[in-house]
Amino acid sequence: MYPGSYPKKRYNYTLKFVKKYIGTHESILDLGVNNPFADILRKEGYSVSNTQGEDLDLDTTAVQTLEYDVVTAFEIFEHLVSPFNVIHDIKAKKLVASVPLKLWFASAYRSKTDERDRHYHEFEDWQFDWLLEKAGWRIKKREKFTHPVKKVGIRPILRRFTPRYYLVYAERVR
Repeated sequence: MYPGSYPKKRYNYTLKFVKKYIGTHESILDLGVNNPFADILRKEGYSVSNTQGEDLDLDTTAVQTLEYDVVTAFEIFEHLVSPFNVIHDIKAKKLVASVPLKLWFASAYRSKTDERDRHYHEFEDWQFDWLLEKAGWRIKKREKFTHPVKKVGIRPILRRFTPRYYLVYAERVR
């Protein structure tokens, strides 16, 4: 696999969440190109396909198919200018998604070297709930969790007990 090169706590937490609500018999479309977490899901027996790197703000065709039972989106929606469009156009009946939460003590993430690796949004939980509900989803389960970093300072201390990620399981209502 990818020893030491992925966020183990976040991936372990997310995997436990997925296992509670998604069966290995269900087909998954994971938004974003192939990634270490999609490989972990495959290793756990899930059938996972990925989108091909298309700009989901402009082209939502990949999610407009009934070929998949579930769409997953782990730390994807914050990179979109308008996540509503892709969330609204998803035809699958189930959605498992996580987004970074807005932290009062840290600015939104902005890579200095990769223009595509920037956050247009970091959500408060109620904002993401509202977005999903407006797009035709009913949230069945939601959880927040921390993701401490191994650094020294005030922000790393705050990250030990301040939730950084918001994870939801939702079902299509219309």
